[in-house]
Order: sequence, then structure tokens, then C-alpha cells
Amino acid sequence: MRVADIVIKALQEEGITTVFGHPGGANLPLYDALRLCPAVRHVLVRNEQAAAHAASGYARASGKTGACFATSGPGATNLMTGIATAYMDSIPMIAITGQVKTDLIGKDVFQEADVVGATDSFTKHNYLVKDAADIPRILAEAFYIARTGRPGPVLIDIPRDILDARIPFSALPEVNIPGYNPTVKGHAGQIKRALQKLSSAKRPIILAGGGVIAAGAVVELREFATRGRIPVINTLMGLGSFPMGSDLFAGLMGYHGDDHVKEILMMSDYLIIAGSRLSDRATMNFKALSPETTLVHMDIDPAEIGKVFDHQIPVVGDLKQILKKFNEKVTLMDTGEWIETLKAMKPREEPLVIEKTQTICPKTAMRVLSQKVDYRTILVADVGQNQIIAARNFPYSGERMYMTSGGLGTMGYSLPAAIGASFGAPGRTVVSVVGDGGLQMLLAELGTLRQSGNKVVVMLLNNNRLGMVRELQDDQFSGNYFGVEWELSPDFLKIAQAYDIKGRRIFSNDELEGAIDEALASEGAFFVECMVDPADNCL
Repeated sequence: MRVADIVIKALQEEGITTVFGHPGGANLPLYDALRLCPAVRHVLVRNEQAAAHAASGYARASGKTGACFATSGPGATNLMTGIATAYMDSIPMIAITGQVKTDLIGKDVFQEADVVGATDSFTKHNYLVKDAADIPRILAEAFYIARTGRPGPVLIDIPRDILDARIPFSALPEVNIPGYNPTVKGHAGQIKRALQKLSSAKRPIILAGGGVIAAGAVVELREFATRGRIPVINTLMGLGSFPMGSDLFAGLMGYHGDDHVKEILMMSDYLIIAGSRLSDRATMNFKALSPETTLVHMDIDPAEIGKVFDHQIPVVGDLKQILKKFNEKVTLMDTGEWIETLKAMKPREEPLVIEKTQTICPKTAMRVLSQKVDYRTILVADVGQNQIIAARNFPYSGERMYMTSGGLGTMGYSLPAAIGASFGAPGRTVVSVVGDGGLQMLLAELGTLRQSGNKVVVMLLNNNRLGMVRELQDDQFSGNYFGVEWELSPDFLKIAQAYDIKGRRIFSNDELEGAIDEALASEGAFFVECMVDPADNCL
């Protein structure tokens, strides 16, 4: 069987229904194999970086492994920013790149690049296939590594002659990787210690991160918090793991979050960190807990435990399994007074007033949107002011409801990731929220969106500048702006229309409801351009 056909068959057996990519000379056999396999749909992107972002969106929306293709040289190097983005956010992904023929590797021939060496620091694992006979083992290992333990991207670089080669094949082999054996079950003794300490806690709090969603442990987290009446704080990547409308939801932590959350952490006497690596953006350099606080850190990756806080009770393993064990023992706690204290600390939400204005208020735009959709909506934020505004002003209540590039902070992520999400979760409303800076990074993916035929609402918050960087210059350089304002911006609505995407441009808050209603009622993609006051800050 041809190696290229084995690759596509392996994708199909893994349950991957859609692959995102761009063909070239070195990976053409993969495309011939795709042509012969209608069960796996191919989405042709305009730039390989978008293929990786779309695979990320597909994985995050579906809970499956994402897959993307690129050719050798510049195709593979274009893919790398998207791979690094997936690595920082622990997204399961298989990136398959074509490579020059085996006997030409290392000779600086046309479209040759050492993509394995280049991606070594931001892939969970990578392979350069040197023998066609190894491909079944490599594929089986790659899928296993990508989705087990702490998920992440795996790259397979396959020379053109190996893709064309034929080998005997019946099925992928069983995986046997000496030295790679992720811990799944939490240590029983540590779980017992954590539960004993919890039973005497008066002010417990759960900090839920993106690991809860990655582990498929949302149901278990909600059951644990509800059974014990334990309040929950989210990190940015954990949004959607616990309903913000619950009386147990205490706030959003970090750079994007609520000012009172640090105070909550200082007041707590029992803190469970569930699936968070406690990045600098999450903690904002907050490293001091009360000496009386019992700290329990649950994570699939032991390397993340103890990096920020000195852990007292580490619990390494799969969060779904760990929380199931906690749910078997947890009982209703006397936390009524603590919950009321936290409620009083929450900032009061201002009434939503819709009136005629000269420009759109981004916060108002998010709040109006939130009233028009339900928990099945997927909101994909880009990076910049829009990311913070979308995080703070939308009441996330559903699993896999919020996506963004949290770790790497990759501008341009939103549009292709939203396209990927629309394939990963057909039937769910997908909204891409993006600034004019981020949109221009991968603007041509509007063509990919239209060609897909899928319904994605693109909400552009256009302030004609790099708004987040401008705010940082306000804060750090006394408002001495430089390099943040466009001297020339395109007509984004006309560009969308040139791709045969319907749309509207609006200037006033009182136009929001009508534009959003029209967008949501549209059968296909829809583009809403909101003209935003450049002076409207989010920090």
C-alpha cells in the first residue's frame, strides 16, 4: 500500500473528518490519497499558518485531534507559528509536512528546510521519516502522543520518495513507547490527604484552567463544586468550564480578569488548582498565599506543579479521573457565609443601555451578542483588546464555548480557528471576534471561509490601529504613540463582499441588535464591521 494512502487511512481511523492544508510538490502524494478518500474532507487554506490554526479550532471544538498539511520549505515554515500556538495551549494536533527526497536532505536543495530541528522546542514530539517501513509505527505513536498525557502537537516530516513508496500494510500497530507512560490515576494517598484537609476548610476555592476542558472534565468539575458548594474562579483558558451565571462563580483571574480575584485567593484557606499552568498572564506575578492556605494542585503534567506556588498536596493525573474520585467522597460544606462574601466582592454589572452613539462601544457589542445566542455558541477571540473585551463581557456557560490563543498570543488566530471550529462542531453557532490588526494577519482566509460554505459570523472591532499596543504605550511610555496607527486601511466590508460574503458596517450602538440579528439569521458566513472609538480602552 502506498505510504500516502496509509497516512490518510490512519487519519480516518483516528476519527478525523477534516484536514486543513495547502499542497506543493513535496506533499502531492498526500493530496492524491485525499482525492481517493471522500470520508476525509480537505479544506484548502490561503496560508499554511491558517491550516494549523484551523486544525486547532477543529480540535478544540470537537475534542478530537486536529490535522494539517504543508509542503516542504516555505510551506512548512509557514505552518510553524500555528504549531507553536497549539503547543502553548496544549492542543492535540498532527502536522504532516512534505520534505525533499531522502537522498537530497542536507544539500540545500529547492524548498528544503530542517522543519524537525526548527520545531523541536514547540512540538510535543516530532519525526523525520527515514524508512517507509517505519510509517505505521510513527503514525500510531504520533496520534497516541498528541492526545495522551498533556496534549500537544506532533509533527511528522515525510520525504517525497517515502510518500510514494509502497509497503505491506494491514493496520497500525499497538503503541509501545518505552519511557512514555503518562500518569492517569491520581495518587490515592494524595487524594485522601486533599479530601481530609477539605473537610475542615471554611473558605475553599477552585481555580479551574484550560486543563479541565482538555481533559473532558467539565461535568465532573461542576458536580464537585455543586456537591461541596465550593466557589470557582476561571483562568482565561478555563472559561466555559463553569457557568458564569452560577452563584458559585467568583470571577476571572489574570490579566484579562477581575481585580478582586487576587484578594479572594489571599482570603481563601483551601485552594484547588485544577488544570492550570499558572502562567504569568494568569497570576500577574501573584505568588503569595496566606500561610494558612492548603494548596492542592491537580495536573496531568507534573512539571507544572510547584512552578509558581509551593505545593502542599500535588495530585498528578487525568483530571476527569481525579475529580471522579473527589466526587465519590465530597459532601455539602458550610460555605454559605463565604459565598455571600464573594458575591459582595463582585463588581456590579452596569445596566445595558442601547442608544444612538457616534461609534460602537466594544463592551456593549459583546453584551448585545450574548443576549442573542445560547450556551452552544462558540466564540473565537483573536489577540489584543478584543480578547480581553470578549473574555470580560460575555457570560460563558457552555463547554468549549470560548477559544483564543492564550499562551503564544498569536494575532490572526481567530478567523482560521473559527473556520476549524465550524467543521469540528457542525450545528453550533461560531463567532469570530477580531480587531483590524489581527484580521489583516490572515485576511485572505475570508476566501477559505466562503469556499467552505460554513456559517461563521465575523465581528470586526475596527479602531484603525493596534489598540492593545496603544494602551501599553499609554501605560508604559506616557502616551507617546509610535507604530500603532495605520496610515492606510482597506475597506474591510468591500473585501468581504469581494469574497461573496454578506455583511454590514455599523457606527452606532443602536445598530447592533439589527446587525447581529441579520448575521445570525444568515444561512452562510456574515461579516459585521463595528466602527470603534480609537480611545476606547479595555484595561
